Amino acid sequence: MFAQLANLPSSLKQYFIITGNYWAFTLTDGALRMLVVLYFHQLGYGALAIAMLFLFYEIFGVITNLVGGWLGAQLGLNKTMNIGLGLQILALAMLCVPTDWLTVAYVMAAQALSGIAKDLNKMSAKSAIKYLVPQNSSGQSKLYKWVAILTGSKNALKGVGFFLGGVLLTLFGFVGALFTLIVLLSVAWVISLVFLKGDIGKAKNKPKFKTLFSKSRAINLLSTARLCLFASRDVWFVVALPVYLATQFNWNHTWVSGFMALWVIAYGLVQSQAPRITGQVITSGFNTVNKAYKWVTLLCVVTGILALLMQFNSAVNYPLIVGLFIFGGVFAVNSSLHSYLIVSFASSDGVSLDVGFYYMANAMGRLLGTVLSGWVFQLYGLVACLWVSVFLLIMAAIATAFLAKHEG
Repeated sequence: MFAQLANLPSSLKQYFIITGNYWAFTLTDGALRMLVVLYFHQLGYGALAIAMLFLFYEIFGVITNLVGGWLGAQLGLNKTMNIGLGLQILALAMLCVPTDWLTVAYVMAAQALSGIAKDLNKMSAKSAIKYLVPQNSSGQSKLYKWVAILTGSKNALKGVGFFLGGVLLTLFGFVGALFTLIVLLSVAWVISLVFLKGDIGKAKNKPKFKTLFSKSRAINLLSTARLCLFASRDVWFVVALPVYLATQFNWNHTWVSGFMALWVIAYGLVQSQAPRITGQVITSGFNTVNKAYKWVTLLCVVTGILALLMQFNSAVNYPLIVGLFIFGGVFAVNSSLHSYLIVSFASSDGVSLDVGFYYMANAMGRLLGTVLSGWVFQLYGLVACLWVSVFLLIMAAIATAFLAKHEG
């Protein structure tokens, strides 16, 4: 087996290292999020207060994606990826302190560091793939497939991370769980430092700092759609749903984290199979954008039906669970199409600049969704969160329609 691995093409070996790196990071990131939500809910924090703990995580994610794309083009994507791993280890270590130290401000600072780490790692992984496939028509279909596998497997592992966080909290407590994650991530960091090539993603023409903001209309429209798409998910998913399951269903930590994990795993598996669902052959950007428009319209309908059922108390128990899984499947295809489109649209020289700008919009969507998730749920409940989700999806559909018109 080792001989077969040694004989693989260099591009495929690098893809495996990047994917493994991304997997390890995602596992710890999902576990950390669930640890923070469940542990601080256990300490008596309300939904809005828990949402505020993630505020800096999302704000610094926005900044990191913008500046990180420029850094990736300047330094190389291997360096930004490894910096992200190192910062995540530091963020985990910051939380291994006595409970009295875990004030809101302190936890927000640790989460800020984790947000920087997460988006440096994600931007680097997504950008690097463009350099590993040929830039022709057959390469575009391979690019769609590789991006779908990377993104889908990452989200499936994030779901495993949610479950892992709940289990580790139950078995070892908060600090013991954090130590376990530090050991896991340290192993991945050493492997990445040793084996990842040092020249991936360096721009031939060093970009100036003022080039951080995209001048491409297509990328601007796609980024707007992405912002609304991810805000529509996180407005009910990040804080509202786990607190709702704990308070209305009376589920314990393991059950809540288990459901969240199963949802994200299913979402990731669908995402990795998106090329088969939508058709793997890529003929043009216009063709793929049209597919994205049809799928986001379907997502609007699905979410609207679920919100209506909740409004009339027809989906408060297991019908709600089924509806959220349907949302996850349709959302996964939307997300996979977006992930392909940004890598395809990005400029070949300094691709991380365009990808970084796009994921800045993604982080802004998560930030908006996270704040709304705590605020809307605390004031009006889960039904209101779903109606806000519908509104945001309509905005995403409008932006995608303009993109389809532009590409046409």
